[in-house]
Amino acid sequence: MKPYYNPMTESFLTISAAPAFALRHKNKGQIMASLDSPNSPPNPSFAIRETAAHKFLRSISTREAPSFSHFPYSSPPRRSTNSNIHTSPIFSSPPHQGSCAPVDNLVTTSESSNYTYRCLSSVLKRDGQILSMAMSNSLIYSGSSTNIIRLWKLPEFSECGHLKTKARMVVALQVSHDRVYAAYADGKIRIWRRTWDGAFKHIRLATIPSSGGYVRSLIARKDKTIKHLGPITSLAINLSDDIIYSASLDRTVKVWRISDLKCIETIQAHLEPVNAVVVADDGILYTASDDASIRVWRRNFCSGEWPHSLTVTLPSKHSPVRTLTLTSDNGVLYGGCTDGYIHYWLKGWFPGQLQYGGALQGHTHAIMCMANVSKYVISGSADSTSRVWVRDSDGQHTCLAVLVGHRGPIRCVTAFLGRLEDDNEDGCTICTGSLDGVLKLWRVTRTNKESGSLSQNASDYFDL
Repeated sequence: MKPYYNPMTESFLTISAAPAFALRHKNKGQIMASLDSPNSPPNPSFAIRETAAHKFLRSISTREAPSFSHFPYSSPPRRSTNSNIHTSPIFSSPPHQGSCAPVDNLVTTSESSNYTYRCLSSVLKRDGQILSMAMSNSLIYSGSSTNIIRLWKLPEFSECGHLKTKARMVVALQVSHDRVYAAYADGKIRIWRRTWDGAFKHIRLATIPSSGGYVRSLIARKDKTIKHLGPITSLAINLSDDIIYSASLDRTVKVWRISDLKCIETIQAHLEPVNAVVVADDGILYTASDDASIRVWRRNFCSGEWPHSLTVTLPSKHSPVRTLTLTSDNGVLYGGCTDGYIHYWLKGWFPGQLQYGGALQGHTHAIMCMANVSKYVISGSADSTSRVWVRDSDGQHTCLAVLVGHRGPIRCVTAFLGRLEDDNEDGCTICTGSLDGVLKLWRVTRTNKESGSLSQNASDYFDL
């Protein structure tokens, strides 16, 4: 292996010709047996590692740009229908049979023909890349590569405040009741309490780990209380157990107790960077990594100092898993991969028991974010599009719409039913944030069959 200096990213790249996942698993045949489905063909990839002074090693697929911070803000080339045209493997995906491809914003399946969608609003604040998003009641919080978290009031989608710190790059956001949790690239989590006094006010509560706790842990040499050694990638909250989970590029997941904001456990979760973490209502923890797997963890309160134990590992072919989402009933787990596939697993009779259900095909680049509300699943991709999927009563998925308008990879997404005033399951409202620095608000609505085909209202669409 030889380091190669990339002038575009100002960093060194080391390219390894061996699949990263295959090198660490000798019993690959046994592990991959549960995924031998015709809906999800194998997709081997090479590992590209970036070793800059301020970043940790990270294995990513060839279907993804080496550095999101320098991702070009132009629409990536679409997959051509002409078989004589050859496209670079970095910007292409294997042929997806039955994939939902947009043609002039039309989706022609029988189910999707009853839906219409449009862009309600598009906002550019010049904060750089939009990296994170969270929603609570009538507020949307958006974090960017700057040190500002902006607040947006719904349904008018107008800015109503901001939170500011000295740290930059808000990489993950979570809102729970009256608390706002924001993770930054410096490996720390800032916490605010939200109050109402004629208008929303936010009071800064704490930063974890605190400076004093960090120094004491160094003196005591207790590694479990030291902050993450790499940027945090994801947060998850389990209020019933009084816990915050933080995943990081340092390959660990840390467990923080909400009551006293202390780290009570460090989980050595994966052999590669951990990209996403979600927790179910029953306390089951799911982690996704660049090692092309999802791991399921169970918390055992009788085990003493290290209560989380690994129960099962779910392989995702050869592609790193970038993002996770759970349905509201915890019945379906979705994992978005860097090859453009969304794999999903169905919950079994016992906690932590999962059965592979299949894969959703359509995106041509890495899946970077996902959200779900009721029967709808929304995915955002590095191909600059979002796709809206609906899950019917039989567990089948249909692509309802392809939301086109961003000029950069879509990094975060959130959604809610209806128009905020109602909980109409025949439609949802979606907010997407992209590395082009733009926030967009979308509305997907079910229409009567007599009303015609899918359309987009150009008068409500503002393209930046």
